[in-house]
Amino acid sequence: MKPNTAQKRIEGVLAPVITPFRKDLSPDADRFARHCRWLMKSGCAGLAIFGTNSEANSMSVDEKLELLDALVHSGIPAAALMPGTGHCALSDSVRMTREAVRLGCGGVLMLPPFYYKGVSDEGLFRNFAEVIERVGDERLRVYLYHIPPVSNVPISLELIERLIARYPGIVAGVKDSSGDWSNTKAMLDRFKDRSFDVFAGSEVFLLDNLRHGGKGCITATGNVNPGAIDQVYRRWKDADADGLQAGITATRKIVQKVAMIPALKAIVAHFGNDPQWRAVRPPLVELTSDQERSLVSELKASGFAMPGLA
Repeated sequence: MKPNTAQKRIEGVLAPVITPFRKDLSPDADRFARHCRWLMKSGCAGLAIFGTNSEANSMSVDEKLELLDALVHSGIPAAALMPGTGHCALSDSVRMTREAVRLGCGGVLMLPPFYYKGVSDEGLFRNFAEVIERVGDERLRVYLYHIPPVSNVPISLELIERLIARYPGIVAGVKDSSGDWSNTKAMLDRFKDRSFDVFAGSEVFLLDNLRHGGKGCITATGNVNPGAIDQVYRRWKDADADGLQAGITATRKIVQKVAMIPALKAIVAHFGNDPQWRAVRPPLVELTSDQERSLVSELKASGFAMPGLA
């Protein structure tokens, strides 16, 4: 299976888009599309829907497919989408990935099957290979999702090497959410000549990633601070790049003082004047009133704003 080399790849800032829920905790496609449109207007080059911060593993495949279809039909370009399609069940991964390709998505972000721990690289290779083979489409672009602090199933450099060798161009890149810059740099150094795109999993590492040949970041706070993060991406060669990086790092530090997902939703609820955004699916819980007040107060004191959201 040969990849379509003419297909343009996503680069820049991507947000793992938070998912709005109604009072009955069903996904809200209209709010979802509105937020996605705001993100695309505000600095995001792409949208990594159904990522960790999307509460993706608290939703069924059917719910995610309905949201994906609604998003494309709302006018969001499918080529800008990188939906998360990795599941513990092989058949779920295949179904999600096949539909993403059918709709024309720019890529898919694929977790390893994460329930069983201590599995071998051979087992993980077979999982990714089986998905790729069953989808069987030259348009497929797989971005591996390395997030061992959450999944406890790491994606090793050796596994990446083997996947690139077997599926060059189809295994197109990685999101490194290890939180370990030395691991990201090892990926950049090892695969720099392999047409393999490395995205940092946090904007804290964005400038370093770009300076070493990376393609951008896929970051939680892209949901609320896309414009400032995009400025680092666009101006990373400028004299003031370190100052711009310091600014987005400072904002990140404020947001991550509390649980990230409910924090992001509280920020959007406040600055968008839409209280329903606070809803999270169990087992997550929303911020307390005191936590939200403190968070919003500190953000405002730093000059933070979300222009055009409300």
